Amino acid sequence: MEGQPVRTGCSGVTMKRMWMLFFGLAMGLSACGGGAEQVSFEGTVYRSDIKTERGSRDQFTVTAKPVSASLAGAREAARYEAITYCINRYGNSDIIWAVGPESPDEALPISNDTLTLQGRCTQ
Repeated sequence: MEGQPVRTGCSGVTMKRMWMLFFGLAMGLSACGGGAEQVSFEGTVYRSDIKTERGSRDQFTVTAKPVSASLAGAREAARYEAITYCINRYGNSDIIWAVGPESPDEALPISNDTLTLQGRCTQ
C-alpha cells in the first residue's frame, strides 16, 4: 500500500491507533466507574448497603460488614453510607438515629458478621 495517504489525527497518530487508544481508555475508565465507591475505615474496606421503603425514603436501614474486622470501622462505614445517602437525597447530613453509630456496643444489632443501623434523614 505504498503511495497511499495515511489518515492521521492532530498529533500525527494514525486513526487506527487513535481508536485503539480511545477504546483502551474507555475500557480502563469503565473498570473504575459504575461500581460502588470503596472507602476504607481503620484499614479495612467494608461492604455497606442502605435500604429504604417506598413511600418513606427518609427512613433507612444501613448495614456494614465484616464487623469481625473492627466494630469501630463497621460503625464508621455505616455512618458514611447513611450520610452519603442523606446528602444525595435531601441535601444535608442531619440524621435522627433509632439505632446509630453512637449507640452502646451491647445495643448494636450484629448478625452474621453484619452491623445494622436504622435512622431517618431530616428534610
